[in-house]
Amino acid sequence: MHCVRLVGQSLMARDLDRQVAELQSRAAVLNGYAALGMPATEPAG
Repeated sequence: MHCVRLVGQSLMARDLDRQVAELQSRAAVLNGYAALGMPATEPAG
């Protein structure tokens, strides 16, 4: 997982479109981790 940089680190891409794509991929990875940590709640009774 070393190819995915942390959120606080600088961007590697120089072109604006590639920077946007890099940020979107970081957000997708973080959303995936957040979804794994959410508990599945079910109503009782």
